[in-house]
Amino acid sequence: MDRLKCPSFFKCRGKEKVTASSEDFHIRENDENQDRGNWSKKSDYLLSMVGYAVGLGNVWRFPYLTYNNGGGAFLIPYAIMLALAGLPLFFLECSLGQFASLGPVSVWRILPLFQGVGITMVLISIFVTIYYNVIIAYSLYYMFASFQSKLPWENCSYWADENCSRSPIVTHCNVSIRSNEIFQMNKSWVDANNLTCINGSEVYQPGQLPSEQYWNKVALQRSSGMDETGVIVWYLALCLLLAWLIVGAALFKGIKSSGKVVYFTAIFPYVVLLILLIRGATLDGASKGISYYIGAQSNFTKLREAEVWKDAATQIFYSLSVAWGGLVALSSYNKFNNNCYSDAIVVCLTNCLTSVFAGFAIFSILGHMAHISGKEVSQVVKSGFDLAFIAYPEALAQLPGGPFWSILFFFMLLTLGLDSQFASIETITTTIQDLFPKVMKKMRVPITLGCCLVLFLLGLVCVTQAGIYWVHLIDHFCAGWGILIAAILELIGIIWIYGGNRFIEDIEMMIGAKRWIFWLWWRACWFVITPILLIAILIWSLVQFHRPDYAKIPYPDWGVALGWCMIIFCIIWIPIMAIIKIIQAEGNIFQRIVSCCRPASNWGPYLERHRGERYKNMDPIQEKLHLAIMSPYASLDCQGR
Repeated sequence: MDRLKCPSFFKCRGKEKVTASSEDFHIRENDENQDRGNWSKKSDYLLSMVGYAVGLGNVWRFPYLTYNNGGGAFLIPYAIMLALAGLPLFFLECSLGQFASLGPVSVWRILPLFQGVGITMVLISIFVTIYYNVIIAYSLYYMFASFQSKLPWENCSYWADENCSRSPIVTHCNVSIRSNEIFQMNKSWVDANNLTCINGSEVYQPGQLPSEQYWNKVALQRSSGMDETGVIVWYLALCLLLAWLIVGAALFKGIKSSGKVVYFTAIFPYVVLLILLIRGATLDGASKGISYYIGAQSNFTKLREAEVWKDAATQIFYSLSVAWGGLVALSSYNKFNNNCYSDAIVVCLTNCLTSVFAGFAIFSILGHMAHISGKEVSQVVKSGFDLAFIAYPEALAQLPGGPFWSILFFFMLLTLGLDSQFASIETITTTIQDLFPKVMKKMRVPITLGCCLVLFLLGLVCVTQAGIYWVHLIDHFCAGWGILIAAILELIGIIWIYGGNRFIEDIEMMIGAKRWIFWLWWRACWFVITPILLIAILIWSLVQFHRPDYAKIPYPDWGVALGWCMIIFCIIWIPIMAIIKIIQAEGNIFQRIVSCCRPASNWGPYLERHRGERYKNMDPIQEKLHLAIMSPYASLDCQGR
């Protein structure tokens, strides 16, 4: 249709009129959805999804979980969880967001009773986003610290204590004080008194690597426990601020700007990982670490422990970002007929293969560390948060041109983290856009920057001297059970209540009809295997719960209580929103519950052209989202009346 035949403030597409305000710089004329915008290219979406999935967890979390849960044996529950839980949920969420073109909260028009599940997903994403950027800040600090002719952790320096050594150190030995009298004395006392140890009487203990002491004493200035908050570590606070400025700058135009940045941030890490793997494989002891990783020295008895299976499921969710809301948010900007099935397969396989690939680079270096420190591989690193900031810095310090490699590596960590952070913030802003579209169109930049500022302020507690304890606390409570609960309810709501067969029909409206055998595996997982598996893991892990600790330092009672409060705050919105919806509905209590278990009258494809016969009677309120949108807190019943 000729644009001159329409009013100047409308653009015409077929029979539809949609707004095209000059303020909507994140929307282009060729976008299918002129209210929300679409990805500029399919590759923008795929790289954003890969960047969201392939993050710090693949380098920083997965190798630690593998080492901590039996080495190569951990790959067994990891692969099982991918096939039975990760991939089915990933495909479900991509399809859900793309079908309705709505974010993780508003998409629950599909089942108003469960709208609290969407709120839970967003809240968990917010908590994790707070500490995730702190890890990015650590990467920035190490990158800046590497701009020296000699890496500061290359040798034990002024910040080190007597335990700093790459080789085992003597703690006690026998000395002859008087004739024919031999005593075992502390080595420091022996040195202070200018005595000499009797040959062969030395008692050794492993020393602490310079990189480990630098991490604890310089980078973190770590206190003795969570009770000792200490001061804000100013250089970490500045790095955290810089990290949030980078995130805000990349997202000021929403997906239009972040979709371009990911071309570099999603591809660059693979180049660096390949280089580090090749270099790591040439180090002494590398074969020992790789052997431990691939299973030659794996501890298969670990597979009997509930924590291992819970960690495998959590890592799938953490890595694939299932049940966080981000997949729904990013997929909501797809064109309606995009093949979300093939996208899900490609992204999931890319992510998991990246984890395994990164593990070889990590374990080759762990083997080298074990070799030079005289330890077993399982004794090299005691905490997952230390892995990227002890193992890699230690290895890089041994390489010719160490500062260059260190800058390259920590810049890679920066790009890995930023990809995931972009999508997490986009999840928050997409939720705001769905609830307040008019405000978001006019004030996208200040709202995006405002979110970054608030999250920066909330993250300052994580850059105090006790900050690492806070980071571990949030990760322990919010990145585990919360997403398991959200995933279980998501499956129950969409597959069991809304109807799995009905949902499959929705998917076929987008990707075309498939033969029944195509859906056999997905039906088996969605209806039975995945929910039962996740419920069993949740119950088992709760029964096996143990108090969190960091570096063998237990958390105080108030810290554990705070952790429980955080996760309860995230999931309590599920019953709260269900009660609100039931109260707002009409009829007796049974009729109200039944009403809230049906899709809202404005549930369906966003644009009229895609609704077909199945959704031809969809409430026209959907077409007016550029003027107003139904808030989940509005005084409307479950059917949107």
